[in-house]
Amino acid sequence: MDLEQQARRIATAIREAGGRALCVGGFVRDRLLNRASKDLDIEVFGIPQDTLEPLLTSLGKVVPAGSAFPVYKLGDIDVALPRRESKTGRGHKGFTVEGDHTMTFEDAARRRDFTINAIGWDPLTDEYLDPFQGRKDLTLRVLRVVDPTTFADDSLRVLRALQFAARFELTIDKETARICSSISLDDLPAARIWGEFEKLLLQAERPSIGFALARELGVVRQLLPEMEPLYDTPQDAEWHPEGDVWIHTLMVIDKARELNGDLDRPRLATIMLGAICHDLGKPATTATIDGRIKSPNHEAMGVEPATKILDRLNVNTIDGFNVRTQVIGLVAEHLRPMAFFKARDTVTDGAFRRLAQKVDLELLARFARSDCHGRSGTFDCSGIDWFIDRARSLGVEHKPPAPILLGRHLIELGVTPGPRMGEILRAVYELQLDSVVTTLDEAIAEGKRRV
Repeated sequence: MDLEQQARRIATAIREAGGRALCVGGFVRDRLLNRASKDLDIEVFGIPQDTLEPLLTSLGKVVPAGSAFPVYKLGDIDVALPRRESKTGRGHKGFTVEGDHTMTFEDAARRRDFTINAIGWDPLTDEYLDPFQGRKDLTLRVLRVVDPTTFADDSLRVLRALQFAARFELTIDKETARICSSISLDDLPAARIWGEFEKLLLQAERPSIGFALARELGVVRQLLPEMEPLYDTPQDAEWHPEGDVWIHTLMVIDKARELNGDLDRPRLATIMLGAICHDLGKPATTATIDGRIKSPNHEAMGVEPATKILDRLNVNTIDGFNVRTQVIGLVAEHLRPMAFFKARDTVTDGAFRRLAQKVDLELLARFARSDCHGRSGTFDCSGIDWFIDRARSLGVEHKPPAPILLGRHLIELGVTPGPRMGEILRAVYELQLDSVVTTLDEAIAEGKRRV
């Protein structure tokens, strides 16, 4: 059964027991927007807590979650009573939650963040309950708070505003913008901050909408201060007719999302973080040289501010993939594909192999393409195709070649493990990178010579 069929099955059982089940939250919003949803929340009215669990158990395997406030997981559906939330402490977890099956839907929906998320849908009658005019705001493409008096209780809602605005291409209501701008974000843990930015970067077709809003609401100042200097850093109009570095960065962010939607989650996150960070070194290096605006060595200078952002977001590995290392590699080497292309008659295989030690060349080429196209005007980016084709021909598009000579080979030559062994292995590997050593016999001979 799909989610709607499952919802009707649950709602029928609830109705027969004297209650009413309503679909709530993002599922209803997505349904109105004709978007698919992967999960569903149901609120049950009129059924006490001690009756709800056994009733749901009769429908299938139920996994209770939460201690202070039980939520029952029935497959991909979360079922719970309507609840009240009272602010009791600092942070997004500083709430006391109390379920109450006697609540009206309007009272239950008042705790929601935005009107577009405060709509209920009855799967049995196809009726929408919309006490805060969320459907109207969806039609107008407006993001508006439900309750201005309690919205600031959860500072994470400011970041949710960014990703909702971008994912659904909404403009923000003036009062909502004022409230968001007044909220401090210093109580948010890194994991929750990254969670919202990941949704913005990976789920929105135009993440730049969220970043533009982040600047307007002061989120960049609070959470991404390394990006603030980009606002007024000029660029050479011949190469960047679009304007300053901030404008270019937003264009690259959108282009990176457009061109790399086929990647898996960790690699797409890498590309998107690279888009955010790739020109962070320009403000410190930009100068007028020989009458032209230039930013020499901005790639290397961008590593430190990029590292600070990754530290603040606590981004390291995702699904076993070392995102941090690859993002730093993209920042430090993002001009390399076109530079190699321009020197294609002299650039060596060893240069490709050594570059592959620093960054995944497939991701580097993908990012370089996003960077090249992430500006106004028309530019020839075909050199990037040459770059990745040559990397593939050498078999180093994802990693450098494995060393031919290993420690066990040197042990057979009488070398004991230690610093000297490491020196010999590194020296022979350098010869391998330059194609001087291509076979095991040649590698052992070089090792023996050094012994």
